[in-house]
Amino acid sequence: MGKIVISENVSLDGVIQDPTGEQDFSRGGWFGQVGDKDREAWAKVERDEALGTEALLLGRRSYEFLAARWPSRSGAWADRLNSLPKYIVSSTLEDPDWNNSTILKGDVVNEVSKLKQRVDGDIVVYASGQLVHTLIEHDLVNELRLMIYPVVLGAGKRLFGETSHKKPMRLVDTRTVGDGLAFLTYQPIQDA
Repeated sequence: MGKIVISENVSLDGVIQDPTGEQDFSRGGWFGQVGDKDREAWAKVERDEALGTEALLLGRRSYEFLAARWPSRSGAWADRLNSLPKYIVSSTLEDPDWNNSTILKGDVVNEVSKLKQRVDGDIVVYASGQLVHTLIEHDLVNELRLMIYPVVLGAGKRLFGETSHKKPMRLVDTRTVGDGLAFLTYQPIQDA
């Protein structure tokens, strides 16, 4: 059975919006404001995660962002991302051109539940804020991996939106990445 893993870069105050500064958000670009050691350590964590992943699950905008960048890259990390099965939740995307991409149409909760039955291993969700909110709301997430950046933005779209009820989590791992990043891993507590 598959395991849905949310893997996010997030500011200290929970913002996930425009980390690269390409979306005209006035406080965007925070991802690149760390030193070389932090970027190199981050890249190793991300590469290792990709190598241990069985599939990607993405919203349309995140898919388009990644599909515009990764196919032209090479190396173990790029090779893995390019070869992985990619499932895109979208009602508007018709013909994805990044190899091994499949569109999930219809009810998101039903489609993701079926995907968890088909894939054995980690199904990683990058970015995809709206999709993440839906997955959390419907208790489809098995693990949260949060790379915390040492910046308070004070505004922007947050990782966690409103939910119909509380979602207790258990911290299962914490480590420092580079000099200034914190990598936190949480799992939902079932029946809490």
